[in-house]
Amino acid sequence: MFRIVTVLSIAILVGLTGAWAGLSMGDGWSAKERETLKSLALSSLEPLPADASNRFADDTLAARFGQKLFFDARLSANGRVSCATCHLPGRDFQDDVPLARGVGTTSRRTMPIAGTAYSPWMFWDGRRDSQWSQALGPLESDVEHGGDRTQYVQYIAATYRKEYQALFGALPDVSKLPAHAGPNGDRHVKAAWAGLPAARRDSITRAYANMGKAIAAFERRIAFTPTRFDRYVATEMSGASHTAADSLSPDERAGLKLFIGKASCINCHNGPRLTDDHFHNTGVPVSAQVATVDSGRTTGVRDAITNEFNCLGRYSDATAGQCAELRFAVTEGHELVRAFKTPSLRNVADRAPYMHAGQLATLSAVIDHYSAAPSAPFGHSELKRVRLSGKERAQIEAFLRTLSSPAAVPAGMPQSAEGMAAAGTSFGPIVSHAGLLRATVVESSQRDVVTDQRLVVRLESVEGQPVTGARIASRVMMPEGVAPSQMATVREVGKGLYEISAFRYACAGWWNVDLRITFAGQTDGLAFNLTLP
Repeated sequence: MFRIVTVLSIAILVGLTGAWAGLSMGDGWSAKERETLKSLALSSLEPLPADASNRFADDTLAARFGQKLFFDARLSANGRVSCATCHLPGRDFQDDVPLARGVGTTSRRTMPIAGTAYSPWMFWDGRRDSQWSQALGPLESDVEHGGDRTQYVQYIAATYRKEYQALFGALPDVSKLPAHAGPNGDRHVKAAWAGLPAARRDSITRAYANMGKAIAAFERRIAFTPTRFDRYVATEMSGASHTAADSLSPDERAGLKLFIGKASCINCHNGPRLTDDHFHNTGVPVSAQVATVDSGRTTGVRDAITNEFNCLGRYSDATAGQCAELRFAVTEGHELVRAFKTPSLRNVADRAPYMHAGQLATLSAVIDHYSAAPSAPFGHSELKRVRLSGKERAQIEAFLRTLSSPAAVPAGMPQSAEGMAAAGTSFGPIVSHAGLLRATVVESSQRDVVTDQRLVVRLESVEGQPVTGARIASRVMMPEGVAPSQMATVREVGKGLYEISAFRYACAGWWNVDLRITFAGQTDGLAFNLTLP
């Protein structure tokens, strides 16, 4: 009798084990959870959708022209502000400060660029409906680039005539144009614009719109790259054994389980870009640095509807039938009040501070905010309180830190404004974090991926004076999974000249160099890129 019971027990145990195996696999994920993980992985990202409003969006020549414009600081009122001033390539195309700084200080946090070509709305409030219309806004903003339409079109004619006309055809006649004229700006700029014949205003505006379309052709190629989380999911789906490069720690796995479960993060941060592209009031506190009331989507959607560069506008290449997002946009309702766009969580751990005006300084502060679900300063917060222990919050943060990997543009596309090159290596522009410095690569001994490298950089104040006696900490960032970050040696070799040496590349690709510089009692940072073919 004992033997029969024993055999029966073993049979039942085997049967139950088989049933459990059907419900849970790999690291203990259920079949439903596995489907969710797969939906969040970068491998699930659909091909880049066409932009019907910009027929040059997928033109490689347009992208190369747009890249030059993106890095050209002369497209500004003071000759010092480019798109890359706030969208730093080495910092996930953002700038690490609460409020973006151009010729003045804005009222919003800089948003990253990677993956935005998938989104129907741009900016925190969605006030633009394409990358090209978004690119045009800062150029005329009095606190960002601070320029105007005739200034820009005359500059294009003088500097980029060949590139422009190869794409868009003849430039408008710029003879006898006012130096500064446009529908935005001070009263003198507006008056000069109003004094131009309508046909001439239209031709200038079309050329201006084409600038935005070229910049967008470059920006849409800035893409996410696989993270450790993506590699983890790929290995889970394949059934293979995990290695150090594609494993998650117990805390990271627990944080992921909370993310897709109890904490409900996935309600808004879903899909392979980890955003729903919608607008939400999440009760974020008012910024002490911003004096004006920020109503978010309430005003943003109205601005999008009336903007002359929207999908339905005169300068769009789309038909009305291709502009469904704009035509059917929700323009009224309490849910729009102080609602802001859900940002992607890819690279989120590397871009503090957080929220639309940098109100929360750390990732842990963000998680605490969502757990507590405070009331909104105005409007109605969508958050519901989630009771998370201190350990659970730390686990969510641990998971979020697995989502980092440098954004990249396609191989073969240089990352510099002037096409600086040395032995086949292209250098991205060197952009100051705090706006105190400017720098130029003046020499490179680039040879191959296994040889120690040497760069010489000239540092100047914004007034053009050499910076001497600076103390510089330097770091060369290696792609995740290839090699760890490496410190380089820095020494002053001449008046305002600094040699960066004793670093090497592990492979071809996109490399980030970060410099932390202390001089004359001030501290600034510089970041630039090297593209090694």
